[in-house]
Amino acid sequence: MQPGILDVDLLAFERGSTARQRAVVDGVMRSLATGFVLTRSDLPAELLDEAYGLLERFFALPAERKAQFSPAGSCGQTGYTGLLVETAAGERQADWKEMLNWGEPLPQRHPLRRRFPLLYPEQVLPEPLVPGITAVLGRFHRAIADLQRRFLRVIATGLGVHTHFFDAVVAEAPTLTRAVHYPPMVHAPAPGHLWAAPHGDINLITALPRATAPGLQVRVGERWVDAVAPDGLVILNSGLMLEWLSNGRIPSGWHRVVAPADWSAGRLSVVQFCHPRPSTVLNPLASCIDAEHPQRFAAVTAADALEDVLHRINLLG
Repeated sequence: MQPGILDVDLLAFERGSTARQRAVVDGVMRSLATGFVLTRSDLPAELLDEAYGLLERFFALPAERKAQFSPAGSCGQTGYTGLLVETAAGERQADWKEMLNWGEPLPQRHPLRRRFPLLYPEQVLPEPLVPGITAVLGRFHRAIADLQRRFLRVIATGLGVHTHFFDAVVAEAPTLTRAVHYPPMVHAPAPGHLWAAPHGDINLITALPRATAPGLQVRVGERWVDAVAPDGLVILNSGLMLEWLSNGRIPSGWHRVVAPADWSAGRLSVVQFCHPRPSTVLNPLASCIDAEHPQRFAAVTAADALEDVLHRINLLG
């Protein structure tokens, strides 16, 4: 990875001495000044392998069979999203990718589901076509969500708030896991399509474990830098919601996915978007505001911010 994007050890923060904990916090905050950080984790490699195996079986199916799992009005929050649907904000051409989306379901009569039905849809997964996929993807979702929740404790400490500040913020939140299949570029319908055009994420932090092929690039300064998550490590990037809460201290990490020039195959990756509860008011933290850093952002609810982005990337409606 590019200098400035650091490799930190989450377990050292959780189990190490006070000095090691301070070193991890310092490394995370310095690295997130780029919008990105690498972390060592205890995410089981075999779980990722199992999930990828089942997902590859799903994406290899004919388009009409996959489309059976595209519920009306899902807006990319559950089920299958087909090719050339999502378009990065400000871009004219849609991304050359298809997706399978899922989250952790809440009970049917939960108040969050009643207030925010768009963000808490009934989960739709292709269990009839790929038996066993629901259980495996559920375990994967919970494992990554746990990793991100723990990592937010490092960030909270670095921002000068209580270590567990984010625990309640992300509890029962509409955190979304997304498997993204990028078909070979030779099959793209027209020149100019990218696997994923440059964009920043709307959420708090995004986790990107290792993918099946290269292609992810992150923007550091004015340069696009190839980014690969080795075995045992996860790339984390900050989203717009964390930029707002930190009053710009942690910028949103811009990235894109571009097929290498000599690459003829496709790519599969799984990412997870860690969201706050939709009623959360995203107002810059007092610890991030002072005379040299006046408040940059007005308050907005997480639900309003997310729906605005879903509209701009062609997923809402």
